[in-house]
Amino acid sequence: MTTTPHTHAKVAADTLAVPLTTEGYSVLHQMMRFRRAAWRALPEAERTAIAQEASTVLSAMEQNSAGQSALYSLIGHKGDLMLVHFRESFADLNQAELTLANLRLSDYLEPTTSYLSIIELGLYDSTLKIYKELTDQGIEPHSDQWKAEIECKLGRHRDAMRPRLYPEIPPNRYLCFYPMDRRRGEDKNWYTLPIEERARQMNEHGLVGRRYAGEVKQIITGSIGFDDWEWGVDLFADDPLVFKKLIYEMRFDHVSAVYALFGQFYVGVRCPAAQLEKLLAGELPK
Repeated sequence: MTTTPHTHAKVAADTLAVPLTTEGYSVLHQMMRFRRAAWRALPEAERTAIAQEASTVLSAMEQNSAGQSALYSLIGHKGDLMLVHFRESFADLNQAELTLANLRLSDYLEPTTSYLSIIELGLYDSTLKIYKELTDQGIEPHSDQWKAEIECKLGRHRDAMRPRLYPEIPPNRYLCFYPMDRRRGEDKNWYTLPIEERARQMNEHGLVGRRYAGEVKQIITGSIGFDDWEWGVDLFADDPLVFKKLIYEMRFDHVSAVYALFGQFYVGVRCPAAQLEKLLAGELPK
């Protein structure tokens, strides 16, 4: 089929609607309920042996150089424990799941929910520059040359952003996790906005978060095609009040006020794996 200037412009416009992203660690959140009655029925020596076995395995996961795991004591009725895993692939996440499922402790844990995603950096500003540069050069969108040029540029970005794409799990005492979507209703639809407008709104949204630098660490994960929501958000802080202040302030941003939809929130207290036995006995590590 002959490509006319009109069809070329349409393809370019369609392509320009989609922002580029770079991805890092694969991430799994596991929320579980602890079967305390069955646990208390065990002899003390058996409880100790089971807890120590799990503690040894989780301690190794905490120190894993190819992506760590962390344990949290959940606050509220949505579960008792939350495990967060960072790994280099989905297969590695599944192996972490299988390793934990093979522990004797798993007989006393009941999964309540989980969330699968991948650390993602959205590149709105860079996308606009890259697409303009390539279209100005007359490179056909989606052609082999187009794809090669984009992959080259994304590769350089991945190298520069490696600490953000493959981070350690922050050591802060508290974690707040929640999934979210961008609205796709009949009246307001984030995905029909021009990319320039989405970039402007996301830049304003990011300014709020940057005002909390030093108080909270934020890690955004993408989950389109992986789970029921589009993104997951992890906030790490030593004072949980900052979660309320940051999220409340962001609600006044146009992008959140008009287009954001939120799932359930999970807040947990960090528990070192070495202290697992104390946690199972009802004592939260200091």
